[in-house]
Amino acid sequence: MKIHFRGFEVRKRVALTISRGMQAGSRNWEVEIEDQGVSGFGESAEFSIPGSVQDYDYLAGELERAAALISSCSAWDRQEALSRLQAHSVASSVRAGIDMALWDWCGKVCRAPIWKMMGLADRASVPMSVTIGIQSPASAKERWRKWCEVGDFRAVKVKMGASGGIAQDQAMFEALVEELPAEVSKSVDANGGWTVEEAIEMSRWLSERGVDHIEQPTVPGDHEALARVHRESCLPIMADESCRTSMDIPGLVGCCSGINIKLLKCGGLSEAIRMVYTARSHGLRVMLGCYSQSSLGNAAANQISALVDYVDLDSHLNLLDDPYSGCRLEGGYLVNSGSPGLGVTHA
Repeated sequence: MKIHFRGFEVRKRVALTISRGMQAGSRNWEVEIEDQGVSGFGESAEFSIPGSVQDYDYLAGELERAAALISSCSAWDRQEALSRLQAHSVASSVRAGIDMALWDWCGKVCRAPIWKMMGLADRASVPMSVTIGIQSPASAKERWRKWCEVGDFRAVKVKMGASGGIAQDQAMFEALVEELPAEVSKSVDANGGWTVEEAIEMSRWLSERGVDHIEQPTVPGDHEALARVHRESCLPIMADESCRTSMDIPGLVGCCSGINIKLLKCGGLSEAIRMVYTARSHGLRVMLGCYSQSSLGNAAANQISALVDYVDLDSHLNLLDDPYSGCRLEGGYLVNSGSPGLGVTHA
């Protein structure tokens, strides 16, 4: 098989601020797998979490290395190709892009959507949530109004862990709730921005205001802190940065109520499926999340949305220049295309 990659840049309509900083755009890579006259496409995007910084230039080198490692494989040899990349510690974002492309290729050759080949529904059983970043109370209200211009959303995730402390988080949340319809589901993501004590206090405060769960309240890697919050929290706790692959899940049992799967973080759709079933075997909830993917990357993740409890795949809806078209938004649900493979086309 032949492997091609092309860089592109996407800009956000509204910059996103979380506890670790602000992002206004991203430089990503399109990955193309060509074999037997058919091309499959995937996306490798830059992202940064504690302990893993995968920026555009680093990914360029990793893509070159990956191409050399698997060029002798057939596009049918997905397991062999992924095993080689894993054995040589190729960056997870690159493995994800290649894995997406191999799935897309397979679906196109078989002339069927990936979700249908897996025996799944074309959408999750829950609506997709959209993200409100850390900002002023007035800006948070305006951000929700802007989301309403995009679609009829029924779930929202609010970023917290502001530099001004939990008082700033509370002020923003209270203002936002004034704007939200009562039926909108609410969750919170602190991105590791709280202490244990703040997280426990905020769980009580947020539970009184109808929040469903809290994501990554404390610093990733500190399982003891996460476990204490989990024990004393009034709300379910979801692990994000603390959980990267299926290998991390057994060690998180007793530390959280569920995990957040992101294709770029775990290494692709194949590993994401393993994570779903590993989490379920331990009685954990499952969420699908994203970084700064376009419609290509989020369509890949949404192929398995019917298997999860929460869907946070909104990044492509906040782009000024998404180069792809994939899933459609329908009544607050992200719905997979009925076209073969990932169902994504170049815009």
